[in-house]
Amino acid sequence: MEITVFLGAPGSGKGTQAKKLCQSGSFVHLSTGDILRNAIKEGTPLGNEAKTFMDKGELVPDKTMIGLIQEVLSHLDSSQHIILDGFPRTVPQAVALNSSDKTKVNRAILFEIPDSVLVERLTGRRVCKGCGHSYHVKHFPPKKDGVCDSCGHETVQRTDDKEEVVKKRLEVFHSQNQGLVDFYSHQKTLKKVDANKTAETVQEDLKRLLK
Repeated sequence: MEITVFLGAPGSGKGTQAKKLCQSGSFVHLSTGDILRNAIKEGTPLGNEAKTFMDKGELVPDKTMIGLIQEVLSHLDSSQHIILDGFPRTVPQAVALNSSDKTKVNRAILFEIPDSVLVERLTGRRVCKGCGHSYHVKHFPPKKDGVCDSCGHETVQRTDDKEEVVKKRLEVFHSQNQGLVDFYSHQKTLKKVDANKTAETVQEDLKRLLK
C-alpha cells in the first residue's frame, strides 16, 4: 500500500484533485474530517475517544488520530494508493505516521500557489443557505446574483471566507506547513506541483508525479 500526503493551503485544490484521482478507481482519498465523522457515527472505540475531545472543543490527540487512520487502512485493499488530506498538520504528527510501517508515507506533494490567488479564490466563494450548493462570484456565479440556481435561496459568504480571516488562515498555515515541507524534503519524499493552473492541467501533472 502506498501513502501520499497532500500539502497545500486552504483553496489550493487538494480536495478537488484528490476526488478526481479517485474516479480512476486506483486511489482512495482520506480526509481527516471524513475519518473523524465516520468513526463517531459508527461509534467505534477510537471514534468515541475522539468525540470526548471534540465535545470539549479540544484537538484530537495525535495518538488517537493515527489510530483512526490505521483502523481505516486495515480495511482497505493493500494494492490501493492512499491520499491523506488534512493530516499530518505538524512535524510530530508526520514523525508519528512514519514510525509505523502501516502508516509510513511514501511521498508528500506540495500544492504551490501564490497567496494573492488563494485570497481571490476563497473570498469569492458563496454558499447557498438552503441546499449548501457552492458558487464563486467570478469563476462560477449563479445565474441571478445572490440567488441559488438549484433552490432559489440566498447565497452568502461564509465568515471564514472574509478577507481578514482568509489572510489569517494563510498566515497560520504557512507557519505550520514550513516545518512539514522541511521534514519531507529531508526525507527526500517531497514533490511539488504548480496549483496555479487549470484543474485539468494540475490533474495531469499529479498523475505523472504519482506514477
